[in-house]
This record gives sequence, structure tokens and C-alpha cells, in this order.
Amino acid sequence: MVKIRLTRGGAKKRPFYHIIVTDSRSARDGRNIERVGFYNPVAQGQEKRIELNVERMKFWLDNGAQLTDKVADLYKQAAKAA
Repeated sequence: MVKIRLTRGGAKKRPFYHIIVTDSRSARDGRNIERVGFYNPVAQGQEKRIELNVERMKFWLDNGAQLTDKVADLYKQAAKAA
């Protein structure tokens, strides 16, 4: 099954997450099919907190990809802002 989920990056105590499309059997930080955005939970000032390619997300959802709970919340926030 194809999932849209977060993969962690960034430094210790300063997380940064990429939103990726991947096979559900691959590791969290393992191989991915496509990167569709990012989430920065500790954004300050002019930094963006969420950025998503909504068109590509819709494409993958139409083709049967499943969202994780956190990514579903982020998708709703990004859709509302756009």
C-alpha cells in the first residue's frame, strides 16, 4: 500500500519533517517515491510552517494512497490556507 507520511530530518531538539509518498513497508527514513512538501513545527518569524504540493497530493489520493493521521491534519490546514 502507498502511504503519505512524515520523515524526520533536522537537528537534535529541532525537528524538520518532509512529507513523502512511500510504500508502507519501507522504513520511516528509508526509500520514498516522491517528496510532496514539508512541515516545520518549530518555525519562527518569516519561516513557513507547512508547504504542500496540493495537486500532487490529490493525484496520489485519487490513486489510492492513504494519509497518516498527522498528515491528514496538515493537509486540512494547507487546504484551508490556500
